Amino acid sequence: MTGQQAPGPKKAQHFIDGQWLDGNPPIMGPMTHAAWMASVVFDGARAFEGVTPDLDRHCERLNHSAESFGLEAKLPAGQIQEIALEGVAKFPKGTALYIRPMYYAEDGFVAPEPDSTRFICTVYEAPMPSVPGFSCCVSSFRRPLYSMAPTDTKASCLYPNSARALKEAAAKGFDNAVVLDGLGNVAELATANIWMAKDGAAHTPIPNGTFLNGITKQRTAKLLQDAGIPVYERTITLDELRDADEIFTSGNYGKIVPVNKLEDRDLQPGPIAAKAKELYWDWAHG
Repeated sequence: MTGQQAPGPKKAQHFIDGQWLDGNPPIMGPMTHAAWMASVVFDGARAFEGVTPDLDRHCERLNHSAESFGLEAKLPAGQIQEIALEGVAKFPKGTALYIRPMYYAEDGFVAPEPDSTRFICTVYEAPMPSVPGFSCCVSSFRRPLYSMAPTDTKASCLYPNSARALKEAAAKGFDNAVVLDGLGNVAELATANIWMAKDGAAHTPIPNGTFLNGITKQRTAKLLQDAGIPVYERTITLDELRDADEIFTSGNYGKIVPVNKLEDRDLQPGPIAAKAKELYWDWAHG
Protein backbone atom coordinates (compact mmCIF):
# COMPACT_ATOMS: atom_id res chain seq x y z
CA MET A 1 0.00 0.00 0.00
CA THR A 2 1.45 3.36 -0.97
CA GLY A 3 -1.17 6.08 -1.13
CA GLN A 4 -4.06 6.86 1.17
CA GLN A 5 -6.01 3.67 0.62
CA ALA A 6 -5.99 0.46 -1.35
CA PRO A 7 -8.74 -0.41 -3.82
CA GLY A 8 -11.59 -2.29 -2.19
CA PRO A 9 -11.79 -6.01 -2.91
CA LYS A 10 -13.71 -6.93 -6.07
CA LYS A 11 -13.87 -10.60 -5.19
CA ALA A 12 -12.88 -12.35 -1.97
CA GLN A 13 -12.56 -15.91 -0.72
CA HIS A 14 -12.22 -16.79 2.97
CA PHE A 15 -11.05 -20.03 4.59
CA ILE A 16 -13.12 -20.34 7.78
CA ASP A 17 -13.46 -23.47 9.90
CA GLY A 18 -12.27 -25.74 7.11
CA GLN A 19 -14.34 -24.38 4.24
CA TRP A 20 -14.10 -21.59 1.69
CA LEU A 21 -16.75 -18.86 1.71
CA ASP A 22 -17.10 -15.86 -0.55
CA GLY A 23 -18.27 -12.30 -0.01
CA ASN A 24 -17.90 -10.88 3.50
CA PRO A 25 -19.23 -13.52 5.95
CA PRO A 26 -19.79 -12.48 9.58
CA ILE A 27 -17.22 -13.93 11.98
CA MET A 28 -17.51 -11.91 15.22
CA GLY A 29 -20.17 -11.09 17.76
CA PRO A 30 -20.43 -8.36 20.40
CA MET A 31 -18.75 -10.63 22.97
CA THR A 32 -15.84 -11.57 20.71
CA HIS A 33 -12.64 -10.44 22.42
CA ALA A 34 -11.12 -9.20 19.16
CA ALA A 35 -14.10 -6.95 18.48
CA TRP A 36 -13.59 -4.88 21.62
CA MET A 37 -10.02 -5.60 22.73
CA ALA A 38 -8.30 -5.69 19.31
CA SER A 39 -6.71 -9.11 19.74
CA VAL A 40 -5.97 -9.54 16.03
CA VAL A 41 -2.72 -10.30 14.23
CA PHE A 42 -2.40 -10.83 10.50
CA ASP A 43 0.06 -10.93 7.67
CA GLY A 44 -0.08 -9.86 4.07
CA ALA A 45 1.38 -11.59 1.05
CA ARG A 46 0.93 -11.11 -2.68
CA ALA A 47 0.06 -13.20 -5.69
CA PHE A 48 0.67 -11.55 -9.06
CA GLU A 49 1.72 -12.64 -12.54
CA GLY A 50 1.62 -16.24 -11.39
CA VAL A 51 4.03 -15.88 -8.46
CA THR A 52 3.69 -15.66 -4.66
CA PRO A 53 7.05 -14.25 -3.50
CA ASP A 54 8.12 -15.01 0.08
CA LEU A 55 4.72 -16.48 0.94
CA ASP A 56 6.41 -18.96 3.27
CA ARG A 57 8.07 -16.17 5.25
CA HIS A 58 4.79 -14.27 5.61
CA CYS A 59 3.14 -17.39 7.03
CA GLU A 60 6.03 -17.89 9.45
CA ARG A 61 5.78 -14.27 10.59
CA LEU A 62 2.05 -14.68 11.24
CA ASN A 63 2.77 -17.44 13.74
CA HIS A 64 5.52 -15.38 15.36
CA SER A 65 3.08 -12.48 15.70
CA ALA A 66 0.45 -14.71 17.27
CA GLU A 67 2.80 -16.15 19.87
CA SER A 68 4.31 -12.77 20.71
CA PHE A 69 0.87 -11.20 21.06
CA GLY A 70 -0.42 -13.90 23.42
CA LEU A 71 -2.50 -15.83 20.91
CA GLU A 72 -1.99 -19.47 19.93
CA ALA A 73 -0.54 -20.29 16.52
CA LYS A 74 -3.13 -22.90 15.61
CA LEU A 75 -1.57 -24.10 12.35
CA PRO A 76 2.01 -24.70 11.23
CA ALA A 77 3.31 -22.16 8.73
CA GLY A 78 3.52 -24.77 5.98
CA GLN A 79 -0.18 -25.59 6.32
CA ILE A 80 -1.09 -21.89 6.23
CA GLN A 81 0.89 -21.61 3.00
CA GLU A 82 -0.99 -24.55 1.50
CA ILE A 83 -4.33 -22.96 2.42
CA ALA A 84 -3.25 -19.64 0.92
CA LEU A 85 -2.24 -21.32 -2.35
CA GLU A 86 -5.56 -23.16 -2.41
CA GLY A 87 -7.26 -19.76 -2.19
CA VAL A 88 -5.09 -18.32 -4.95
CA ALA A 89 -6.09 -21.22 -7.21
CA LYS A 90 -9.74 -20.15 -6.92
CA PHE A 91 -8.99 -17.09 -9.08
CA PRO A 92 -7.95 -16.92 -12.75
CA LYS A 93 -4.23 -17.53 -13.14
CA GLY A 94 -2.18 -14.34 -12.91
CA THR A 95 -4.84 -12.35 -11.02
CA ALA A 96 -3.28 -9.78 -8.68
CA LEU A 97 -4.33 -10.86 -5.21
CA TYR A 98 -3.79 -9.91 -1.60
CA ILE A 99 -3.32 -12.88 0.75
CA ARG A 100 -4.23 -12.15 4.37
CA PRO A 101 -4.07 -14.95 6.94
CA MET A 102 -4.97 -13.89 10.47
CA TYR A 103 -5.56 -15.03 14.03
CA TYR A 104 -7.90 -13.47 16.55
CA ALA A 105 -9.16 -14.29 20.05
CA GLU A 106 -12.76 -15.18 20.74
CA ASP A 107 -12.52 -15.01 24.54
CA GLY A 108 -10.61 -13.25 27.30
CA PHE A 109 -10.81 -10.23 29.55
CA VAL A 110 -8.27 -7.58 28.55
CA ALA A 111 -5.68 -10.28 27.88
CA PRO A 112 -6.79 -12.73 25.17
CA GLU A 113 -7.44 -16.36 26.02
CA PRO A 114 -4.94 -18.27 23.84
CA ASP A 115 -7.10 -21.40 23.60
CA SER A 116 -9.87 -19.33 21.98
CA THR A 117 -7.71 -18.28 19.03
CA ARG A 118 -9.37 -18.63 15.63
CA PHE A 119 -7.67 -18.75 12.22
CA ILE A 120 -8.99 -17.27 8.97
CA CYS A 121 -7.29 -16.85 5.61
CA THR A 122 -8.65 -14.29 3.16
CA VAL A 123 -7.61 -13.97 -0.49
CA TYR A 124 -9.02 -11.13 -2.54
CA GLU A 125 -8.53 -9.28 -5.80
CA ALA A 126 -6.27 -6.24 -5.39
CA PRO A 127 -4.55 -4.72 -8.45
CA MET A 128 -0.89 -3.85 -8.10
CA PRO A 129 -0.37 -0.07 -7.83
CA SER A 130 0.31 1.41 -11.24
CA VAL A 131 1.28 4.91 -10.12
CA PRO A 132 4.76 6.09 -11.18
CA GLY A 133 5.30 7.59 -7.73
CA PHE A 134 3.56 9.34 -4.87
CA SER A 135 3.91 12.30 -2.53
CA CYS A 136 4.70 12.36 1.19
CA CYS A 137 4.77 14.79 4.05
CA VAL A 138 6.25 14.33 7.51
CA SER A 139 3.66 13.22 10.05
CA SER A 140 3.22 14.77 13.48
CA PHE A 141 2.42 11.28 14.79
CA ARG A 142 5.25 8.99 15.94
CA ARG A 143 5.89 5.26 16.00
CA PRO A 144 5.66 3.82 19.55
CA LEU A 145 8.44 1.95 21.30
CA TYR A 146 8.22 -1.78 22.06
CA SER A 147 7.61 -0.85 25.70
CA MET A 148 4.49 1.06 24.61
CA ALA A 149 2.91 -1.24 22.00
CA PRO A 150 3.38 -4.71 20.42
CA THR A 151 5.68 -3.39 17.72
CA ASP A 152 7.30 -6.79 17.13
CA THR A 153 4.03 -8.11 15.68
CA LYS A 154 1.87 -7.29 12.69
CA ALA A 155 -1.03 -6.42 14.95
CA SER A 156 -4.22 -4.66 13.91
CA CYS A 157 -4.09 -2.41 16.99
CA LEU A 158 -1.06 -0.61 15.52
CA TYR A 159 -2.89 0.55 12.40
CA PRO A 160 -5.13 3.29 13.82
CA ASN A 161 -1.93 5.28 14.33
CA SER A 162 -1.08 4.79 10.65
CA ALA A 163 -4.61 5.85 9.80
CA ARG A 164 -4.11 9.10 11.74
CA ALA A 165 -0.92 9.77 9.78
CA LEU A 166 -2.65 9.07 6.46
CA LYS A 167 -5.64 11.27 7.34
CA GLU A 168 -3.31 14.10 8.33
CA ALA A 169 -1.34 13.71 5.07
CA ALA A 170 -4.49 13.69 2.95
CA ALA A 171 -5.71 16.90 4.60
CA LYS A 172 -2.45 18.51 3.49
CA GLY A 173 -2.77 17.20 -0.07
CA PHE A 174 -0.25 14.34 0.17
CA ASP A 175 -0.61 10.64 -0.56
CA ASN A 176 1.30 9.22 2.39
CA ALA A 177 3.34 10.19 5.42
CA VAL A 178 6.87 9.74 6.70
CA VAL A 179 6.56 8.66 10.33
CA LEU A 180 9.38 9.29 12.81
CA ASP A 181 10.35 7.30 15.87
CA GLY A 182 10.29 8.61 19.43
CA LEU A 183 13.69 10.28 19.02
CA GLY A 184 12.70 12.09 15.84
CA ASN A 185 14.58 9.85 13.41
CA VAL A 186 13.00 8.34 10.31
CA ALA A 187 11.14 5.08 10.98
CA GLU A 188 9.03 4.28 7.92
CA LEU A 189 6.00 5.43 5.98
CA ALA A 190 2.50 5.03 7.33
CA THR A 191 2.11 1.94 5.13
CA ALA A 192 5.57 0.74 4.00
CA ASN A 193 9.27 0.67 4.81
CA ILE A 194 11.31 3.56 3.46
CA TRP A 195 14.60 3.79 1.57
CA MET A 196 16.80 6.63 0.38
CA ALA A 197 19.67 6.69 -2.08
CA LYS A 198 22.73 8.89 -1.71
CA ASP A 199 25.92 8.87 -3.79
CA GLY A 200 25.17 5.48 -5.35
CA ALA A 201 24.32 3.66 -2.11
CA ALA A 202 21.00 2.58 -0.65
CA HIS A 203 20.14 3.49 2.94
CA THR A 204 17.22 2.33 5.09
CA PRO A 205 16.40 2.80 8.79
CA ILE A 206 17.82 0.11 11.00
CA PRO A 207 15.11 -1.78 12.91
CA ASN A 208 14.99 -0.24 16.38
CA GLY A 209 11.86 -1.78 17.86
CA THR A 210 9.44 0.86 16.56
CA PHE A 211 8.57 -0.76 13.22
CA LEU A 212 8.65 -4.16 11.54
CA ASN A 213 11.72 -5.15 9.57
CA GLY A 214 9.61 -5.92 6.51
CA ILE A 215 10.00 -9.14 4.56
CA THR A 216 10.07 -7.20 1.29
CA LYS A 217 12.60 -4.81 2.84
CA GLN A 218 14.88 -7.68 3.81
CA ARG A 219 14.54 -9.21 0.35
CA THR A 220 15.28 -5.87 -1.32
CA ALA A 221 18.40 -5.35 0.80
CA LYS A 222 19.79 -8.76 -0.15
CA LEU A 223 19.05 -8.32 -3.84
CA LEU A 224 20.75 -4.91 -3.94
CA GLN A 225 23.77 -6.18 -2.03
CA ASP A 226 24.10 -9.21 -4.30
CA ALA A 227 24.03 -6.84 -7.28
CA GLY A 228 26.97 -4.89 -5.84
CA ILE A 229 25.03 -1.86 -4.60
CA PRO A 230 26.08 -0.82 -1.07
CA VAL A 231 23.25 -1.09 1.46
CA TYR A 232 23.40 0.63 4.84
CA GLU A 233 20.90 -0.11 7.59
CA ARG A 234 21.40 2.76 9.99
CA THR A 235 19.80 5.63 11.83
CA ILE A 236 18.54 8.18 9.30
CA THR A 237 17.73 11.73 10.30
CA LEU A 238 14.98 13.76 8.73
CA ASP A 239 17.55 16.21 7.34
CA GLU A 240 19.33 13.33 5.61
CA LEU A 241 16.07 12.13 4.08
CA ARG A 242 15.31 15.62 2.82
CA ASP A 243 18.75 15.72 1.18
CA ALA A 244 18.49 12.28 -0.47
CA ASP A 245 19.19 11.76 -4.16
CA GLU A 246 16.07 9.57 -4.36
CA ILE A 247 13.49 8.09 -2.00
CA PHE A 248 11.53 4.90 -2.50
CA THR A 249 9.54 2.38 -0.51
CA SER A 250 9.41 -1.36 -0.13
CA GLY A 251 6.33 -3.15 1.07
CA ASN A 252 4.19 -6.15 0.37
CA TYR A 253 1.28 -4.25 -1.16
CA GLY A 254 3.13 -2.30 -3.85
CA LYS A 255 6.61 -3.89 -3.63
CA ILE A 256 9.00 -1.16 -4.85
CA VAL A 257 7.50 2.30 -5.47
CA PRO A 258 9.38 5.63 -5.78
CA VAL A 259 8.48 8.81 -3.90
CA ASN A 260 8.22 11.75 -6.30
CA LYS A 261 7.59 14.50 -3.76
CA LEU A 262 8.63 15.02 -0.15
CA GLU A 263 6.76 18.04 1.19
CA ASP A 264 7.92 20.97 -0.98
CA ARG A 265 10.70 19.08 -2.78
CA ASP A 266 10.04 17.34 -6.08
CA LEU A 267 11.94 14.12 -6.72
CA GLN A 268 12.53 12.05 -9.84
CA PRO A 269 12.46 8.23 -9.83
CA GLY A 270 16.12 7.28 -9.61
CA PRO A 271 18.38 4.46 -10.79
CA ILE A 272 18.60 2.62 -7.46
CA ALA A 273 14.83 2.42 -7.05
CA ALA A 274 14.55 1.25 -10.65
CA LYS A 275 17.26 -1.36 -10.08
CA ALA A 276 15.60 -2.55 -6.87
CA LYS A 277 12.30 -3.05 -8.71
CA GLU A 278 14.00 -4.81 -11.61
CA LEU A 279 15.90 -7.12 -9.27
CA TYR A 280 12.79 -7.91 -7.25
CA TRP A 281 10.69 -8.74 -10.30
CA ASP A 282 13.45 -10.92 -11.77
CA TRP A 283 13.88 -12.75 -8.46
CA ALA A 284 10.13 -13.21 -7.93
CA HIS A 285 9.71 -14.73 -11.40
CA GLY A 286 12.91 -16.75 -11.23
